[in-house]
Amino acid sequence: MQRIWYYISYPLPFFNDRVSVGRVVIGIAVVLLTLSLAGRFSSLLDRRLAKRRHIDPGLRYTIARLVRYLFVIVGVLIALKQFSIDLTSIAVLFTALSVGIGFGLQYIASDIVSGFILLFERPVRIGDRITIGEDEGDVEAINLRTTLVMTNDRVAIIVPNSRLVSQRVINWSFGDPRARIAIPISVATTSDVDLVSRTLLLAAEGVEHVLTDPPPKVQFLRFGEYSLDFRLLVWTRHPSRHPQIKSDINYRIERLFRERHIEIPYPTQEFLLKGVDESIASTALNFERSSNRDADRADNALPGEKTPREN
Repeated sequence: MQRIWYYISYPLPFFNDRVSVGRVVIGIAVVLLTLSLAGRFSSLLDRRLAKRRHIDPGLRYTIARLVRYLFVIVGVLIALKQFSIDLTSIAVLFTALSVGIGFGLQYIASDIVSGFILLFERPVRIGDRITIGEDEGDVEAINLRTTLVMTNDRVAIIVPNSRLVSQRVINWSFGDPRARIAIPISVATTSDVDLVSRTLLLAAEGVEHVLTDPPPKVQFLRFGEYSLDFRLLVWTRHPSRHPQIKSDINYRIERLFRERHIEIPYPTQEFLLKGVDESIASTALNFERSSNRDADRADNALPGEKTPREN
């Protein structure tokens, strides 16, 4: 027993005299136990907060994450005490590393700081529907450095937290749960404006997730080069479903336009030639006909056969 205690309390040569094998083992055990307890306690706290209906999922996730980070920090400090490491020396070490962070690790440091900004300021929360550039999806997790966004195709997008803080992000779930959806449509210049307006309002009636208050509205935007441009505005309390809402309304618009003979224009170009010499036009037309006749003879000729030319 004394021999075992001797090895446990034997000081390690690469530490100071106060650090022994037993202290190293205790420090590692404290770190592992802290990580395990932090995950279990944050999960338990999240489940307890889920029973309180007045706490939204985003706030619940933020509280659980912060408690987990606090557990890890306390456990690491206790483990450092077992190694007899002075916290002052750690501060000096971090000061020296700050130069390296400023040059080589600035993007990682920016992502980590942005992660805390997202947790405290909460411009983006768990469950929110966001659009970043051409990507759109639901926020599944906000980690220390990255955020997980899941698209409708169940494709996971890993977004650095700094992008959510520094770049333009459309949050469909932030603030007022109502969102306005705009559906542009163009019709032929010969169309009846009043008929088009009534048809668009009819297309928005009875569509799932479309609100009646505020009611749908039609705007006449402008006279286009070859069309009359309108915009149908509808409101919904389910902004995450806006692609499907647009699709349902577009189906109805196409059917109603076909029934009421309202045409959707396509760009056309017309060329009007004035003051062209008839001799030049006749020469160009004869040359084109001669070229087409030679091409037809070449296609009908057998392989290796010479095609006679007209003089």
